[in-house]
Amino acid sequence: MDSKRLIIFIALSFGILLLWQNYFAPKPTAKPAVHQQASAAASSNADVPATAATPATDSSKLARGQRVVVDTDVLHAEIDTNGGDLRSLQLKKHNAAEDASKPFELFTDKGERLYVAQTGLIAAGNAALPTHKTVFSAAQTSYTLQGDKVEVKLTAPDANGVKVSKVYTFKKGSYLIDVRYDIANGTAAPLSTTAYYRLLRDGKAPEGEGRFAHTFTGPAVYTAENAFQKVDFSDLDKGKAEYTKNADNGWVAMIQHYFMSAWILKPYEGSAVCANAQACTFQLEPKNGSYSAAVMVNVAPIAAGKTASFTVPLYAGPEEYNIITKVADGMAYAKDFGKVHIFASPLFWLLTKLHAMVQNWGWAIVFLTLLVKAAFYPLTAASYRSMAKMKALAPRLETLKQQHGDDRMKFQQAVMEMYKTEKVNPLGGCLPMLIQIPVFIGLYWALLASVELRQASWMYIVDLARPDPYYILPVLMAVSMFAQTFLNPPPADPMQAKMMKIMPLAFSAMFFFFPAGLVLYWVVNNLLSISQQYYVNKKIENARKAALQS
Repeated sequence: MDSKRLIIFIALSFGILLLWQNYFAPKPTAKPAVHQQASAAASSNADVPATAATPATDSSKLARGQRVVVDTDVLHAEIDTNGGDLRSLQLKKHNAAEDASKPFELFTDKGERLYVAQTGLIAAGNAALPTHKTVFSAAQTSYTLQGDKVEVKLTAPDANGVKVSKVYTFKKGSYLIDVRYDIANGTAAPLSTTAYYRLLRDGKAPEGEGRFAHTFTGPAVYTAENAFQKVDFSDLDKGKAEYTKNADNGWVAMIQHYFMSAWILKPYEGSAVCANAQACTFQLEPKNGSYSAAVMVNVAPIAAGKTASFTVPLYAGPEEYNIITKVADGMAYAKDFGKVHIFASPLFWLLTKLHAMVQNWGWAIVFLTLLVKAAFYPLTAASYRSMAKMKALAPRLETLKQQHGDDRMKFQQAVMEMYKTEKVNPLGGCLPMLIQIPVFIGLYWALLASVELRQASWMYIVDLARPDPYYILPVLMAVSMFAQTFLNPPPADPMQAKMMKIMPLAFSAMFFFFPAGLVLYWVVNNLLSISQQYYVNKKIENARKAALQS
């Protein structure tokens, strides 16, 4: 019974992470076949112009025009004059997953990859307003941030008396980009228009998606009324995605491991973009082999001879808690904690508080592990006491086995009688551990989703989000797991005993590919467990010796 309990415990403790990834965690979606779009005239929503519902494009063949390059202290951007799209965006303070010598590229239209930000205007009448296919003109091809901000103005061709400029505003130290339309209505009639803002990307897994680190990639919507909603690419393919359609607040985004982009309808402590609009409508749909996450904004009519300006902010950067929580309400949900958000979210909050105290993410992980271990001390102590008693009974168990030979029924009866006499519960060591598993998985996800660990150093490790470069932590992990087997009750079966020696090495092999921050947590947890288990074993052994002497 004791060997079966230990095998179940080890399998659940270490194998459950892989099982969770295989059956519950979001998997990267393969690029689908080309989809046919619904007819624009089929829209029955009176609040959204029918033509606004389908700003169509062949996403696999975006037309390329002149590039306008923008450099700030944190961003390197490329805006294409064809559509005024933001086609490339490099994050200077974050290195690429596959080549640490290069900056991380969030937006791109290179090769087979596609991830861009597009906007456009659609008029209710006959005015040919600029869309994402219009060719704009720019005053210069290169801009560099000199002060607190830099503006990039793109001018569209006149459209029957309507003049439109699209202005990007980049700010110092910020991943928030303001996208403003300046419209001058030179016609003799009021101008009604709908502006659309969308993120267009392929369905492939992002760069650096690891074998043991599959997190959600896809569109998401947040509103104050309906909270956070993730939508799988597969649900969009099948036409069964359910999400908020209309709102005057919130944001629509594309999220992936560590990074995100989002069109913001209501900035944090700012005014709502849709406050003076008739409606804002979210649209998530497949687009010719790619996927579109968009919001449609019905702009208030512009009187004849008047001008109007309206801005929708675009956030494109890391999912750093201290940054995104100051961009818009609800953006903390973009940090993907999987199905254990209820456990992972408070643990991550505690991790940020510890980091604020110690100013190092590695030591914050160490102290967080200490606090979690302390919180579960009563449960683990009960488990270790049960295991210590089982270990003390191991010689008697071997004697019973020799006495009863191959008669397994009598052997089991004798074993249960011995447990009853000694008041030992063979499951007492397993059940307390099972209660802790959801919390341990939550902590695993809290660390896995933390972009804060990217390029964060600790001792000899320069990046806690990458594997240990010298494999010191994985080796310590293997040694600690192997050492624990000597503190556990030995299985009666020799074959099972050999398996118990091999299993730690087999399970620890996967830690050679895990982010160092995750392995650091497991190593510290194991060392604390060994210390606690050794202390409990010694205490029970001394108590038993004292009882025998008396």
